[in-house]
Order: sequence, then structure tokens, then C-alpha cells
Amino acid sequence: MGFSGDRAGLANIKLANCYNKINELGVSNRRYEAASAYRDAGNCYKKTSAKQAIECLDKAVNMFLGNGKLNMAARYCKEIGEIHEQEQNIELAIDYFERSAELFNSEEATTSANQSKQKVAQYSAQLAKYPQAIAIYEEIARHSLNNNLLKYGVRGHLLNAGLCQLCKGDVVAIINALGVYQDLDPTFSRTQEFKFLANLAAAVDEEDVAKFTNVVKEFDSISHLDALRTTLLLRVKDALKAKELEEDLT
Repeated sequence: MGFSGDRAGLANIKLANCYNKINELGVSNRRYEAASAYRDAGNCYKKTSAKQAIECLDKAVNMFLGNGKLNMAARYCKEIGEIHEQEQNIELAIDYFERSAELFNSEEATTSANQSKQKVAQYSAQLAKYPQAIAIYEEIARHSLNNNLLKYGVRGHLLNAGLCQLCKGDVVAIINALGVYQDLDPTFSRTQEFKFLANLAAAVDEEDVAKFTNVVKEFDSISHLDALRTTLLLRVKDALKAKELEEDLT
């Protein structure tokens, strides 16, 4: 199976090269066909070699861009990001998800752009690049408010932004952020997510690890915490424990 995948990939590269020669001779414009052949090669190599898949898809992206097919370029930038994601090349994944979001935005494909932006925010948060993650989550929330299909996700984006605020260790910042989020979406203050963030902020302000743990348990019983939120909450809890230990030693 792997061998046939390699052979199919190589065949598509040869096809792309043929189209490139036609382009160079000026006989006709076969950029789209060449880009499609590189894309097909990349899809074949996905099963056998992440490196070769990325190289082929990258060529496809550049040729789609040259042919004005921005939506196609955005789509395959996202695919390259997903391959880097699988290979745990997080910084490179972020670069390609950012690029795909910009291209989708230029084509006014808001939903697709938001999906890529969420990946950037997620990995920025994981890498403790909290200001970048906060800015993206707040931007997505702002843009989703007036969209009937996207507005129900606003509370989740604001929750993620708030958890990143807590990870920064600045209680005043999270309290101020909650005020901003209320102004942004007046309904937010009536949600479980708002109450959760407010209770977490109170526990952090009081440096009460037990209270913090109970607040988390209560929310998790109502709305299951995903991997990212669990990671962020553990970081906050660890910081609280460290502060408690430090005070016990002094």
C-alpha cells in the first residue's frame, strides 16, 4: 500500500512537471493543472511521507496563489498545518494555520477562517503565548456575535480567552476582561461560563486552592472540560499551589 502511494505521488509530480514545461514554453497556461497535480501528489504522500506531502502541497499552494485561486490556496495551507500538527511541529502548524486564516478572510470565508484561527489560538495557549491567544479568541467572539450560525460559540471563545487571562496570573486583568466581555455581549453575564470565570478569579484572588478545585469540579459536572481548558486550569492551579507553598515556607 505504501509503495503504491509513493508511485502514485511520483506519477503526479511527473505530470506537474509536464504542465510546468508547457507553461515555460508559453503554449498555454496550465498553472491550475500543475497545482492540482502537486495537490494530488501531496495527498498520495500523506500515507508514506509527511515531508514529501508538505513539499508537494506547498508547491500547490504557491501555484494556486499565482493563478488567483485564493480559496484553494487557503484550503491546502490548512492541510499542511494539519500535517505539521500530526507531526507535532507546532510552531510550523501555527504558521500555516495563520496563513490559511488570512487567505480565507480575503475570500470572506469567515467560518473557515475562524476554524484556522482557533487552531492558532489553541496552540498559542499551549505554548503559553497568552496575549496572542487572548487576542484571537476575543476577535473570533467579536466577529461571531452578529452571525446567527456562529453566535452560539461566543461564550466558549470568551471562556478560553478568560482562562488565558488567568494563566497570566493577573487577577485585575481577568476582572477587567470580564467587564469588557459583558460590554461585548450583554448576555454573557448570565452564562455558566461567566460565573465560572468570576468564581475562578475570586479563588485565585483569595489564593484558595481548595475553593479553586471545587469551582472546577462543579463546572466540569455541568459542562465537560476539554483538553485545552483542563491544561490551562492545571497551570493556574499549579501556580496557586506554588504560591501557597512559598507562603508556608516564609
